[in-house]
Amino acid sequence: MPKLNSESPLRTLMETFHRTGKLEWIGLRPARRAPLQSFNHAEVIADHGLAGDHKASRAGGKRQVTLIQREHLDVVAQLLGRDAVDPALLRRNLVVSGINLLALHDERFRVGGVLFEGTGLCEPCSRMEEVLGVGGYNAMRGHGGIIARVLDSGVIHVGDAVVYEKIPA
Repeated sequence: MPKLNSESPLRTLMETFHRTGKLEWIGLRPARRAPLQSFNHAEVIADHGLAGDHKASRAGGKRQVTLIQREHLDVVAQLLGRDAVDPALLRRNLVVSGINLLALHDERFRVGGVLFEGTGLCEPCSRMEEVLGVGGYNAMRGHGGIIARVLDSGVIHVGDAVVYEKIPA
C-alpha cells in the first residue's frame, strides 16, 4: 500500500485510536518446535526479538516478534466450539488487548518503552491443525495477528501499554 501524505484525511483517521492497548501475555520458545513458556516480562533486543526466544538468535528479518489480539482468541475458541484457547498453543510471542493490531501492521508502536514496527500479517500455518484440532487452521484465518521488527532494546512487562507511535515526517 502506498504511503499516505501526512496531511491526508485518511491518514489522520488511521492515526487515531480510541484508547491504548495492553500487553496481556508474553511467550517464548527456547527452541524450534518447543512449547511456548509464559513470562511476566521479557528483554527485547533491537533487530533480534525477545531474549530467550529461538528466533532472537538471528539479526534482521521482518518476523522478529509475533503478536496476536486477545479479543481474537475468543473468536477462535467460539469457532472451535471451545470455552477458551490457550495462547501458548498459537505460537505467538505477545498477546495484546484493547487496540486493533491489524491497524498496526504497517506502523510503529510501543509496548511499554520499546519501539516496534509492524511488518506484516501473521498468517496461520499447518501446525494450527495439529495443536487446535480439526478446523484449527481455518479458525485462525484472519485472526493470526501481526509480525513485527524490534527497533529499540528494553524490557517489556505484562500490563504495559500498547500505543501507536506516529512516524516522523
